[in-house]
Amino acid sequence: MDRFEYIDARLFEGETYIKRDKNVKIYDGEDKTQFTDGEVILTTHRILWGKPGDIPKGLVCLSLHLYYVFCLEEERLKANGVFDLSFKERIILHLGPALPGKRPGPAVVSPYHFVKFSFKDGIDPAFYKALNDAVSAKAWERLSPLVSPSSSTSPTSSPKPVTSINSKIRSGIVGIERSIEEQHRATDESITVAFQDLTKLMTKAKDMVAISKNISAKIREKQGDISEDDTVRFKSYLMSLGIDDPVTRDTFRSDSEYYMGLSQQISDMMVAVLMDCGGIMSLADVWCRVNRARGLELISPEDLLNACKLLQTIGAPMSMRKFPSGACVLQLNSHRDEEVAKDTSRLLEENGFLTPVKLSQIASVSVLLARERLFTTERLGLACRDESIEGLAFYPNLFLKSVS
Repeated sequence: MDRFEYIDARLFEGETYIKRDKNVKIYDGEDKTQFTDGEVILTTHRILWGKPGDIPKGLVCLSLHLYYVFCLEEERLKANGVFDLSFKERIILHLGPALPGKRPGPAVVSPYHFVKFSFKDGIDPAFYKALNDAVSAKAWERLSPLVSPSSSTSPTSSPKPVTSINSKIRSGIVGIERSIEEQHRATDESITVAFQDLTKLMTKAKDMVAISKNISAKIREKQGDISEDDTVRFKSYLMSLGIDDPVTRDTFRSDSEYYMGLSQQISDMMVAVLMDCGGIMSLADVWCRVNRARGLELISPEDLLNACKLLQTIGAPMSMRKFPSGACVLQLNSHRDEEVAKDTSRLLEENGFLTPVKLSQIASVSVLLARERLFTTERLGLACRDESIEGLAFYPNLFLKSVS
């Protein structure tokens, strides 16, 4: 109701009478108001409501500018009475926000953005059509600012220039559906523009990967004047560039061929990575490294597991290993448990004792791999395990020194 104004029941200059109806009640959203059993006048610019006989006399009435209306629809509800078979017919007007400088009205603020006109004698189809046509015509946009005849001599009482709230009239469910379609169309255009930029980026990325292959070959062959610092820097760049032609399931006729090709690609890309990481890496870390290099062609953990199981079949320099605890890792064939146990035993001697967390910090490995290193050292008899309420800890095997 905060869009309504109190005003004398007179037409503005350029405003034309269209239709009249009676026995009309106004609802502020879903709430009843004191404005009942009145008559309503429809013009080219406004809806006027007043008590019977007030509008013809030019008395003060309620005025609602049609430029607030951006959607209208009909509502037909059954009466509340058990034996009452009649229906309540209403016109719902969805309104835009109130404009600054509006005349005083029955409400300063309203929690609703729509009003209802309830017609006791039913909605006149001719009145509803005339209202719809008036909102669609937007006569207020084709004329100069409206001035009331009674207040034309007073510069302070004339209404401010009318600014249309609605850019398009939407009537009922059909209008809402059209609005949704337009939003989807605008979204599709935005996505198309975004993917044009993405296509350019992928084209540049392929060129960068081709350059990286040449750099990688020079590093391996030690050709040219490439220093050790340059080698380290180039390796870090190559890790971020990825694979230019990742293996995908669509290029193979069967799953077995796909897993075989994926296994070969994992072998090629993970050799240098495993050598830098001490010869062993958890499958979770391998999965992250592989997907990072593949870019948009991601693989599932199941595909990675099946491909790693075939590494020994293709004669790769690495294989998948499953520890007694159930942890799965990828390790080089040159990786030996004896060497790992000796290195871990030396760290135990230097630190007195080690926990998985402490070893992971010293050796720069994950906690999972640190735990398995300690258990491997224990199985080979070079460490003793202590489990208590304080947690899991490993100590040097002093029995070996006592025996010797």
